[in-house]
Amino acid sequence: MLFRRRERATPYLLLMPALAIMAFVVVIPLGFSLYTSFTGYRLIKPETISDFVGLRNYQRILTDLEFWVPFGRTVLFLTVALNIEFLLGLGIALLINQVTWGQRTLRTIMMFPMMFSPILVGFQFKFLFNDNIGVVNNALQSLGLTGFAVPWLVDGFLAFFSITFAEVWMSTSVFAILLLAGLFAMPRDPIEAARVDGCNPWQTFRHITLPFLMPFAYIAMAIRSLDVARAYDIVKVMTAGGPAGRTELLWTLIARTGYENSRMGMANSMAYVSTILSLLFTWYFYRKLVAARRYMGGLE
Repeated sequence: MLFRRRERATPYLLLMPALAIMAFVVVIPLGFSLYTSFTGYRLIKPETISDFVGLRNYQRILTDLEFWVPFGRTVLFLTVALNIEFLLGLGIALLINQVTWGQRTLRTIMMFPMMFSPILVGFQFKFLFNDNIGVVNNALQSLGLTGFAVPWLVDGFLAFFSITFAEVWMSTSVFAILLLAGLFAMPRDPIEAARVDGCNPWQTFRHITLPFLMPFAYIAMAIRSLDVARAYDIVKVMTAGGPAGRTELLWTLIARTGYENSRMGMANSMAYVSTILSLLFTWYFYRKLVAARRYMGGLE
């Protein structure tokens, strides 16, 4: 009897170190941040950690344009980046799928951008789009396309375009890899049947290839929506939310509120609201994934 009890307890004992590490690294910090989101905690006044204010921080967020304007900008950033990444990733996947020689090498090269740190990518594009010494401005002026330095990181619209360009460059390969995997898994019988029935290449792609790839696309969108919704590194390095807050996103706002303004309680409440919103985006793409799989099941 004692031996059986020890045998049943062995798996739990073996998991104890991992559970203890997870509690120390994940659970305790999450619990602490959740508690401080209900307080008026300020970094420069440690005693305010016990200043319990209930839902006041969350109530202020609901009526604070300083939060909702960056939120809307984050949604716009997410929408533009995901759609461009999807279109470019689909094009790259279709092109690589047609290659018969050197395909493995192309797949390896395709993965290079996603291997770079976002901070490194931010610095890279910050110098590329620099007004005075940037490669982009030098190239445009050398080709005679412009006679002045384009303020890529100073003008609000151009700065938003610049950070979007950097994000797309770094993460398009995520879509390309998943969509290429979908092309590899796609059965050839429906395509051959469509050709026999007289469908042209566009009709075959529109009604057979694309619906089959959409579940893979929604998986990529779910993954990327979480990444883009909490984008910080590239924006912080390239523009720091400027000029005049024109590229301020949710997580740059949260960092500024918590560390520069020392309002850690408010910053944590913003973080939890933005996390909930990110989960809603993920749920939306999950629903689209389920619908796409049902559609494919109906075709079968």
